[in-house]
Parts: sequence; structure tokens; C-alpha cells
Amino acid sequence: MATVLPKPPIRTVPVATTANLRWYICGLLFFATTVNYVDRQVLGLLKPVLEKELGWTEASYGWIVFAFQLAYGLMMPLAGRAIDYLGTRLGYLIAVIVWSLAAGAHALAGSALGFGAARFALGFGESANFPAAIKTVAAWFPQRERALATGIFNSGANIGALLAPLAVPYLALHYGWRSAFVATGATGVLWIIAWLWLYREPGQHPLLSAKEHDLIRSDSQPESGSRISYTSLLANRAAWAFLAGKFLTDPVWWFFLFWLPGFLNRSYGVDLSNLGLPLVVIYQASMVGSIGGGWMSSAMIKYGWTVNRSRKTAMLICALAVTSAIFVSQTGGNLWLTVALVSIAAAAHQGWSANLYSLPSDVFPQNAVGTVVGLGGMSGAVSGLLASPAIGYWLDWSNGAYGPLFVVAGTLYLIALLIIHLLVPNLQKA
Repeated sequence: MATVLPKPPIRTVPVATTANLRWYICGLLFFATTVNYVDRQVLGLLKPVLEKELGWTEASYGWIVFAFQLAYGLMMPLAGRAIDYLGTRLGYLIAVIVWSLAAGAHALAGSALGFGAARFALGFGESANFPAAIKTVAAWFPQRERALATGIFNSGANIGALLAPLAVPYLALHYGWRSAFVATGATGVLWIIAWLWLYREPGQHPLLSAKEHDLIRSDSQPESGSRISYTSLLANRAAWAFLAGKFLTDPVWWFFLFWLPGFLNRSYGVDLSNLGLPLVVIYQASMVGSIGGGWMSSAMIKYGWTVNRSRKTAMLICALAVTSAIFVSQTGGNLWLTVALVSIAAAAHQGWSANLYSLPSDVFPQNAVGTVVGLGGMSGAVSGLLASPAIGYWLDWSNGAYGPLFVVAGTLYLIALLIIHLLVPNLQKA
């Protein structure tokens, strides 16, 4: 006897709807990513102060960063799977609650071990951000808009990294370094309220118009109700292409995020009281790169280019731009020339990420997107946690020779793009 599948619920369209509701949803993702990066950026900004107060070495700091990335990497595939199982509304909510509590818990730490424990908890919660956000984009946007939407919400990473150097030094200098962790952890409460009020799935949202619903679904394939196994996903070369791209390039962003304040302090004497402006310039450029990189491939698709050609062309342009990092050690001690070169590289990384993050939704069905993004996030976090102690030991051994690190950072993207293209010559639905 044939199995009779239940009919999907009839979607009724209310009289009052909100135009372009999908971009409001994108705004929630932007807000969450901003909070996410404010929370993780605080430690890097306070590194010079905490090194003096607590007696850290570069290697000690490297192991604290390692703790964050270990939890982030271990939980990424599980978080992605949980988001696919629980749905984005509940899964994202739980994640933000966990990482907000962990961010505030840093204020209770008084040793490298205590900070390591707090960073581990932070990585545990924050591991769900990108699987949840990418899955939300796949559900709420047609394919031709996904890279742009990803670029917009991913620019929250830059806004978070921009706001942190403006707020954290002020809080630390006036109220003590512990206040910075308490204040940034508390911002998650605002997001939780906004998320519970606004977010629903597209087919269940009372404010979504029929016209926008049809636009969102215009190039989407029906989603299978069955769960896709890890074995099936990893048998697809596109999954390995995404994992390779994350493994090779994620450590560069970690390097910019966690080690840049220390580099500016050691190389140019930029301390906590005047660290803000150089970092604001760098992360402002990163925001432009994130949105611009996403807009680039989306514009190419609208112009008539294939998804494959559009994504890879945008990624090639970004990979070439990152090579500006190679020349950081050749600036002759000019702070603002260094800031300009790092700004170009950081902006290009974010443009690269906007397109790389779009690959899972280009290839896999919606009910597997969170899992694939989680696997990729684990890949990037594993490479990052391997790199962090190595960077710390290198800087201790070489007496702060950052130049070779920037050279490596500037070359990895072209290698990653070559591997992605060899694994997946043509992006198409699995």
C-alpha cells in the first residue's frame, strides 16, 4: 500500500504584511553576528593589560585562544546538526543564551586557566552562529540574493570588531577590565528579545506577503523530510571543497582578530588608549569587503552569469587582494601604510567568506545546510586551534617576528581557490 504523506498546512495570507521582510530577518542575523564578534574580540583588546596583570607569555595567550577554538571546532558539526534538527528559531536562541553567559563569565576569571575555561564555554555557544545564520539565509532568500545577504550579516563580524575597540578601552580604563566582559555579555539579551518577537519560518510568518513568499521560493528545490547522513554528505566532493576552503583561510581571520592588537602594540607602540582608530579603520574596511564581496557575485548572477562562474570569479578577486598582507613587513615602520595593507587583506577575506559560505546552499538541500556549514566550521576551527599555539611559540622564539606570518596569510587564498576548483569544477545541486 502506498504511503499517504500528510498535506502541508495551508498558508493563509494576512491583510497586514511587511514589505521586504527577508531583509529584516537578515538584520537579525547581522545583529547576532555583531554580538558574537564583540564578545570574542574583548580578550584580544585587553591582551596587553592582562599580560601585565596576570603575567601571561605569548604562549599562554596562544593556549587560551586554543581553548576557544577547540570548543568552537568540536561543537561546530554538532551545532550544525542541532540547528537542522531543532530549527533555527529554537536552536539559535539556545546558542545566544549560552555564549552570552560565557562572555560575562570572563569577569570571574583571575588566571590563564580561568580564562581558558571561559573561552571554552564561549566557543561552545558561538559555534552555532554561522550554521544557524547560513541556514536562515537559505530559507529566506532566493539563490541569487544569498551571497549578498550572507555578506551583509557577515559584516556584523566587522561591526563587532569595530565597536569593541571603541567601547572596551573606555570601559576598561574607567571601570576596570572586568566590566568590559560583563557589558558585552549582557548585549545578547537585546538580541534574544528581538529574535523571539520577529523570527518565524517563511511558511509560518504572519507578516510575510504572498508575493515575497513566492520570490523566496522562486528558485528553491523542495526540501526532503529525511535526515541526510554524514556519510552521504562527505561522499560529495563539494563538501570537501567547502571544508578545504575553511581549513586554509579561517586561521587568517583568527590571526587578524586575536593577534592584530598585539602586533600593533609591539611594532608601533599602540596601547589601549589609542588602539581604537587603527582597528576601526581595518574593521570598517572589512565591513565594506564583506558586503561588496557578496554583492559582486549576486550582481554577476543577476547579469546572467552562472552561479559557478560568479562565485569563483568573486573569490579569485578577493584571493588576489589578500596578497597585500605579504608586504606588511616592508612598510618601513609606517603605521598607516601597514593599516592600509591589512585593511585590504581583511576586507578581501570577508568578501571571500561571503561567497565561500554561500557554497553549501548552492549545492546542498536546506535540511543539510546547517550540517555542512558546521563541518566546515569545524575544519576552520581545527586549523585555527593548531595555528594559535604555533603562532604563540613562533613569536616567543623569534622575538616578535610577525612578517613571515603575514606572508603565509597572503598566499593561502589562492591555494584554497585552486583546491576548490579542482574538487568542484562546476557548482550544481547535489
